[in-house]
Amino acid sequence: MGVQIIWSGNPATYHGISTVIDEFVQQEPSEGDPATERTIVHLMYDEHALYVGVEAHDSIPDGVIATEMRRDSRQLLDEDNFQLIFDTFHDSRSGYMFVTSPLGAKLEQQIAEEGEGGYRRISNSINSNVNLDWDGVWDVATQRTDQGWVAEIAIPMVTMRFPDADRQVWGVNFMRNIRRKNEQVYWSPVPKGYDLTRVSRAGTMTGLGGVDRGLDLRITPYVLSGGRQDRNLSSTLDRSGFGDVGLDVKYGIASGLNLDVTLNTDFAQVEVDQQQVNLTRFPLFFPEKRDFFLENAGMFSVKEQGISRIADLFFTRRVGLTGGQPFPIIGGTRLTGKVNRNNIAVMNIQTQEVGRGDDVRLGENFFVARYSRDIFARSKVGGILVNKEAIGGAHYNRTFAVDTSLTPHPFLSFTGFVAKTESPDISSNDMMGHVMMSWLSPSARIYSEYSDVQDNFNAEVGFVPRIGIRRSKLHAQWNPRPGRWGIRSMDPMMNLEYTTDRDNRLLSRRLHHMIGVQFEDGSNVTFITNKQYERLEVPFQITEDVVIPVGVYRYWTPSVRYNSDPSRRLSANASYAPQGFFGGTRTDWSTGFNLRATSRVALQGSFRRSDVDLPGGAFVADLASATFDLALSPEMTLRSLTQYNSTTDSISTSVRFNWIYSPGSDIYIAYDELRQDDFLTLDPALRHAGSVPWIQNRQLAIKMTYLLSR
Repeated sequence: MGVQIIWSGNPATYHGISTVIDEFVQQEPSEGDPATERTIVHLMYDEHALYVGVEAHDSIPDGVIATEMRRDSRQLLDEDNFQLIFDTFHDSRSGYMFVTSPLGAKLEQQIAEEGEGGYRRISNSINSNVNLDWDGVWDVATQRTDQGWVAEIAIPMVTMRFPDADRQVWGVNFMRNIRRKNEQVYWSPVPKGYDLTRVSRAGTMTGLGGVDRGLDLRITPYVLSGGRQDRNLSSTLDRSGFGDVGLDVKYGIASGLNLDVTLNTDFAQVEVDQQQVNLTRFPLFFPEKRDFFLENAGMFSVKEQGISRIADLFFTRRVGLTGGQPFPIIGGTRLTGKVNRNNIAVMNIQTQEVGRGDDVRLGENFFVARYSRDIFARSKVGGILVNKEAIGGAHYNRTFAVDTSLTPHPFLSFTGFVAKTESPDISSNDMMGHVMMSWLSPSARIYSEYSDVQDNFNAEVGFVPRIGIRRSKLHAQWNPRPGRWGIRSMDPMMNLEYTTDRDNRLLSRRLHHMIGVQFEDGSNVTFITNKQYERLEVPFQITEDVVIPVGVYRYWTPSVRYNSDPSRRLSANASYAPQGFFGGTRTDWSTGFNLRATSRVALQGSFRRSDVDLPGGAFVADLASATFDLALSPEMTLRSLTQYNSTTDSISTSVRFNWIYSPGSDIYIAYDELRQDDFLTLDPALRHAGSVPWIQNRQLAIKMTYLLSR
């Protein structure tokens, strides 16, 4: 499908002078049928911006579902919305995606590698190829009408990268979600099982030319002020104030290349991590949330492996964070972009030395270079170098890798990489390799993968949960559609995961069965059972008082989970998992709710309990959270998050106020507090005489940024 966009010197009105698109077809529920409600899209541009007008007609205007006003909220995707994507390099791999709703809520994403295939049913997995946290500068105005709702969208040309050519050819597609019918309609048809990120199914937009990116320079200075209190060993609070200034610069050195510079980098506005309880022998994964590291993150990743996380060769949370706490960053640079079929990503970050004497921690330099080249229609080859060096010290760590992704058929792909690390005093057994073959079609997902990680593989700037292993996995999943009982689709799944040491002795084995059922109203239920085998060669200390001894353990882990219709004002979820666990029992249960009280006020709550009874002892682990959201407008929001973790006897509170007073310019007020209690020991830093847990630390920060653009 194709469309030719029209130049307009007066974007204030689009009727009569714009390119009009009004032929949409269903993906769900009846693939290929015409949309049941009319959608009209108007396209035009001038030298500075691209303009999109949307008329979303609805035969029952009062039936439009819209309760979310916050920016970047995933709730937006479960309500009435309009989505558009531009594949500006027309490479059928990458794109810029924008989403809005009848309330003017905004969500934008950067897409790489078609969002890892654009396979909707695994879209909740962690995926660096879909950058949910990219904050592109664009504007939208919406209004409810007696015929449905309308939207007017303006996207500045400098928000997107594209080739240096007199006449542009872009991929483009549009999708509308009509939520009361749970109907998704597309302009350029996308098969069931995929979503809008499948840019290889997009249409073509021509006629775009004479655009002006200006100087393509954006400078964003910031000022920061605040105060902090920390409890010391004498159980009193030390007080300190702080103030700072810094600068972020973004410059388009070429049409497809962008240079970012950050000085005195600060992330005071970043939300705190969601707490987790770790009942495994391996480290937990926490996603990156800092803006500088999120933009173009997919360009630094080596092809990911299946749904499981085997190895991230470059994990940005190793930079400027220690135990989840910020570590001062002096500054850094990043060069990312695309030149013809060449993908380039380079980053250099310098951290600051902190402490004194024996407690000093040296500053470190982190350098990452990633190159890949597109070959054939949807394949590529590339490599990555990650270097970490202590400034003024002898320690260093390096990771080298080459990788490839070959796609001879739209549904068939072969991926793999070989990596090696270098560290002082390690000269052998420091490599890993991974290969994967997958078939990904609208009706089935089948893949097989094999990984070999040697004993001394040491990617200090990566995330590798387990070394010294060989791991094989076979996975099959398909998508039957009964067409009865209110069921829209099902996801029967089975996989076998087999892990040995490098002498081929069995360490872990898991046989996984799952049946997921998606109902027509958007609710779903999932049944899972796993048959586990675990060999412990060293004792596993799961808590301070409970140790699981060396031995071989076999057990079953069944579970069931239900999620109600997420588009309703009140939705809920619940799960129950009575299971075996290392020679004993473990019962997990959880519940949660999401209340959209009004379009401005929302409440979320969750509670999870793990009740573990082992031969060596018993314990209970609780995790609870409560979130309050207030959206005064799409540009002014307040969020409060309170979390309780029984394994650390802690209650944390995080409050974030954000006012986007001008596109790209923000005011943040951030308050963080940690309270801890200890009723059983005599630690003076924790014990208290009242009923309220003592404050261990708290911080208030006020930050203002201002975008200067030329």
